[in-house]
Amino acid sequence: MYDVRITVVRKASYSDLSQKYENPIEHACDINEGETWVSHNGQKPDGLCESAWRSMRWFAEELAAGRGNFYDGWMKNPYSAMISCNDGFRPVSFLLERVM
Repeated sequence: MYDVRITVVRKASYSDLSQKYENPIEHACDINEGETWVSHNGQKPDGLCESAWRSMRWFAEELAAGRGNFYDGWMKNPYSAMISCNDGFRPVSFLLERVM
């Protein structure tokens, strides 16, 4: 099994969509660009948002098992994936990379 590094590369916020469709909430995502975690044996790292993990879990497990090349050459690095969480108001893009 390999480790998988998970890095926040972009965090967006669509306030116009939030104002139009979302009920006010006290606490939203507190992840910041540049933060990293390491998944050992395809497991969720401590401190990583559960919802984000659900979006990337399959990719992390595949990379940890030594597989990659998703969608026949989607990524320049075949042992990586760019995955976004499922928050349509505050999407966060994560780079997953197999660590040698």
